[in-house]
Amino acid sequence: MTPQPLVDQYQRHLNYLRISITDRCNLRCVYCMPRELIPKLDHAEVLRYEEILRTAAVAARMGVRKLRVTGGEPLVRRDACDLLAALTRLPGIREVSLTTNGVLLERHLDAIRAAGVRRINVSLDSLRPERYAAITGGDHFDAVWRGLEAALDHGLAPVKINVVALRGVNEDDLADFARLTLTHPFHVRFIEQMPIGQAALQVERPLLTPEIRARIAALGPLAPVASAPLDGPAERCRLPGAVGEIGFISAISHHFCARCNRLRLTARGGLRPCLLSDREEDLRAVRHKPSGHLVGAGPEAAVGGQMSAIGG
Repeated sequence: MTPQPLVDQYQRHLNYLRISITDRCNLRCVYCMPRELIPKLDHAEVLRYEEILRTAAVAARMGVRKLRVTGGEPLVRRDACDLLAALTRLPGIREVSLTTNGVLLERHLDAIRAAGVRRINVSLDSLRPERYAAITGGDHFDAVWRGLEAALDHGLAPVKINVVALRGVNEDDLADFARLTLTHPFHVRFIEQMPIGQAALQVERPLLTPEIRARIAALGPLAPVASAPLDGPAERCRLPGAVGEIGFISAISHHFCARCNRLRLTARGGLRPCLLSDREEDLRAVRHKPSGHLVGAGPEAAVGGQMSAIGG
C-alpha cells in the first residue's frame, strides 16, 4: 500500500522534517538554556541512527522532501556526518541541510561536503567576540568565523547566519550583520526571540521585525527576493548591490502558521507538529508495550478509559 501524502486538515503539505539528533550542546546560549544545569537524556533514550533513518525513509515515502539535522549541537554527536550521508541517499529526499553553532564546523567541513550537504545554517548572535561570549557562555567567536569562511571556500551555498534579535543585548549588532551581506554571500536571518522553555534570558518584550527593519533602514531599501518551493518561513530581501541577502523570521509579529510545512523529530523520538506547542507524539511507543497485563490481580489493576473509545 502506498503511504498517503502528509497533508493536514488545513491542507498544508508537510514536506519538511527537522531532526534533532542530540539534546547536548557545547554552548549555553542565554535565550536557549536556563541558568541552572538541566538533566540530559540518557544515552538509551536518544534515537539511534538506524531509528532516525527508518523514520526519515517513511517520511520521504509520504512526501517529505527536505530534511534538516539539528540539536542541541549536532556535531557533538559521534559520526553525525555518517548520518548526513545516509540521509542524502534516501529516495525522494531532495535536500539535506544542517544547523550548527559553528564551533566545530571547520574541522568537519570536508566530511559535511562529502556527505552531500550543501546548505548550512550557523547560529551567531553577535560580531563582537566579548558579547558573543556573554551570550553563549563560550569564547569561540574566532572558531565560528573561521568555520563560516571555510564553508564559503568549500562551496557550500547558501551559508545562512541565524541571528536571534535580543532586546537590550545585540540591537546594535543588527546593522553590522545586514552590512555583512554587502561584501559576503551570506544569507543573514533575523529571528524574533520566541518564549520557549525556561531560558536564562526571559522574553518580556521581544524585539520584533518592524524594529529590526528600522535598525537597518539606513543601509538602503530592501528589495524582495522570491522564495523557492522548499524554502522556510523567512521573508527574503536584498540590499542594493549586495552579494548576500537578508531574511526575517517573524514568528511573533507575523504568524506564518497558514503556510507552515514542517514537522519536528526530537532526539528522544517525539514527533512535534509545531515548535510553539507542547503537543508531541511518541514514535517509540512500541517500546512501552508491557510483557503482560495485571487485570485480575485486584481492583487497583482496573483499566481506565472506555472500550467504546479504545476499540475491542
